[in-house]
Amino acid sequence: MHEHTILGIHSGNRMEQSAQVQQILTEYGCSIRTRIGLHEVREGVCALDGIILLELFGDQASCGELYAKLNEIPGVEVQKMVFTHSTV
Repeated sequence: MHEHTILGIHSGNRMEQSAQVQQILTEYGCSIRTRIGLHEVREGVCALDGIILLELFGDQASCGELYAKLNEIPGVEVQKMVFTHSTV
C-alpha cells in the first residue's frame, strides 16, 4: 500500500507567523513535493490570513514531525489528509 499525504496549513496572521512557518518548511524541504500558497488579494487588499497546501513525499514519521512542528506555532492550524492506495 502507498500513502499520499496532503497537509493544509492555515495561518491566522501571515505577517507574524511566516518566518517560523518558512523555517520549518525549509527544514523539511526534501519532504515537500508540491507547495501552493493561497490568500485573498485584490486592489487595496492583501489579507493577513492564508492557506498553504503541501503534497508530501517520504515516510510517515517525517510527515508527522513536520505536522507536529507546524502545529506548535500559535495561530497556525494544520490538517492532514492521507490517501491510501495500492501501487501499480
